[in-house]
Amino acid sequence: MTEDAPRRQPTLDEVAERAGVSRSVASRALNNAPHVSRAKREAVERAVRHLGYVPNPTARALATRQTGAAALVVSGEDPSIFADPFFARVIVGASAALEEADLHLMLCLAATERARKRVAELLRSKGVDGAMLMALREDDPLARMIDDAQVPVVFGGRPVGSAPRWYVDVDNVGGAREATEYLLSLGRRRVAAICGRLDTGAGRARYRGYRDAMLGAGLDPFPPREGDFTEAGGAAAMAGLLAEHPGVDGVFAANDNMAAGAMRTLREAGRRIPADVAVVGFDDLAVARIADPPLTTVHQPIEDLGREMARMLVALVNGQDPTPLILPTRLVSRASA
Repeated sequence: MTEDAPRRQPTLDEVAERAGVSRSVASRALNNAPHVSRAKREAVERAVRHLGYVPNPTARALATRQTGAAALVVSGEDPSIFADPFFARVIVGASAALEEADLHLMLCLAATERARKRVAELLRSKGVDGAMLMALREDDPLARMIDDAQVPVVFGGRPVGSAPRWYVDVDNVGGAREATEYLLSLGRRRVAAICGRLDTGAGRARYRGYRDAMLGAGLDPFPPREGDFTEAGGAAAMAGLLAEHPGVDGVFAANDNMAAGAMRTLREAGRRIPADVAVVGFDDLAVARIADPPLTTVHQPIEDLGREMARMLVALVNGQDPTPLILPTRLVSRASA
């Protein structure tokens, strides 16, 4: 007569599934960690009783060191950057995904040396469970500090000069190419590009998409005209273009703020939009819909960008190994082109 095989012990994943929560929430609930709602804690306790789950002592020790918070780190000095419509929507998406995992969102600016040191210490000392990094520039010291981080890090966009293991980005090259090809399909042949900062991944990728489209049509691309992603920068860049290339008949601006500034300069110069100069932006922010005329632009899923960054980070915190993600873009046609 054979003995019965020993009963398999239920896993934390099974507890989380039965309780209807994420693995990280189940872990924190079992270890009386903060930032777990009463309803979710009770659901986990019921699942534990039903399944007969016995926590692993080593896993319990690790779980108690979790902070219940994740950081969104932006390489910028001005706190008002978080009020920028782009970053505001990233925050909305990231916050929603972190809330599902019962993680709080911490916002950090890291452009000054002092700020970078504080962020580096936060990541080195495990002051958060993980971090999301955005708006890094070429040779940004913050990117090098990540090597010493003791928590998982997800990049929003791919920084220039480095190849992060985990990132979420949008199809910047494809979106810019589609925008430029659309202008060319309208019969425009002297199409210029107002770029973002070329020391950023998005700035370079969007100029590359413009350049690919121009060369593909047998046309010479205009040299990049940087506009630093602001409306004032777009206005100044457009003024320079008109001074050097008065025959320009189409403009691709690498974000909607710069496109709005370019359109203001064109109107002040007496150029009709789109009769004289057609304009296409990138982002599909609210400014695109209220522009005069309404702006044709490349829609990128900004809230999804924040949401997927946060979901990737939660997966890493839970011991998984997610793959990088590129989100699609699409052209939205309005009256400016």
